[in-house]
Amino acid sequence: MDALETRELGYFVAVAEELHFGRAAARLGIAQPPLSRAIQRIERRIGVPLLERTSRAVNLTPAGVVLLAESRKALDAVAAAVRRTRRAGQDVARLTVVMKPNGDAGLLEDILPRYRRDPDAIEVEVVVCGMGEQAPMLRDGRGDLAFLHAPHDDLRGFDTELLLVQDQVAVLPAGHRLAGRAALVLADLDDEPLPRWPGHAEGPRVRDSAQLMQLVALAQMIAVLPESARRHARSDVVFVPVLDAPNSSILLAWPERTSSRAVAAFVRASTETTAGDPTVETSGPPGFSPSSTR
Repeated sequence: MDALETRELGYFVAVAEELHFGRAAARLGIAQPPLSRAIQRIERRIGVPLLERTSRAVNLTPAGVVLLAESRKALDAVAAAVRRTRRAGQDVARLTVVMKPNGDAGLLEDILPRYRRDPDAIEVEVVVCGMGEQAPMLRDGRGDLAFLHAPHDDLRGFDTELLLVQDQVAVLPAGHRLAGRAALVLADLDDEPLPRWPGHAEGPRVRDSAQLMQLVALAQMIAVLPESARRHARSDVVFVPVLDAPNSSILLAWPERTSSRAVAAFVRASTETTAGDPTVETSGPPGFSPSSTR
């Protein structure tokens, strides 16, 4: 079977996401008949149907679901290669570290000075993104490293180093019925309004930690957050330990098979910074070659 071109993958992704040839053609800026012929050629070359077409609807077959997922990964990889190549050709090399607001639990304050002392260190740009955007930015080449959070973030395709394990606390309005408790269990929070994180359909939508704290203070919702949220305490919210909430882990992540000495130096600085903390577990990054060049 001949390999598919990125242009063809882009055509298929547009149709698979829109589930409508007219909308997909408009999105791509091409006419509908050549788009339909292109999808038919892809199906012939692969040898299996990708779409179920009726007069009323277009739906993905099981094979189409697989190709959509794999096509997205392939297109992200191509985009990442272009972005990283462009950055490598810049006059001043930079290491881009991506995190959501307060997503490092304060670790960067100590990591950055230690990193700058490494002979392989280069200039660091810290990009603070929206909640849930770190992993996509790392996949598509906008970042070299990211602070991710288990079990919430998708770690597929990344090597990781576990930096910090935290208990979780309930963040409540100061006047909440549970605000005076010494500790809670998750059942105590049943029927309480929770934030709508990326990928979830319920609750008030939250973009960043400042907005979250404001909504909690206004009694619009409560939240269960890692212990490090206490670093941003305010007088109109309280923090109460949740005894049976799963631990939250902060991981440093980078794309698999990375061969950057600057990335390796940042990983070293991060693990050395957290090595003395009893709540931190470390492990060697699999498949990483710290001696290879950027």
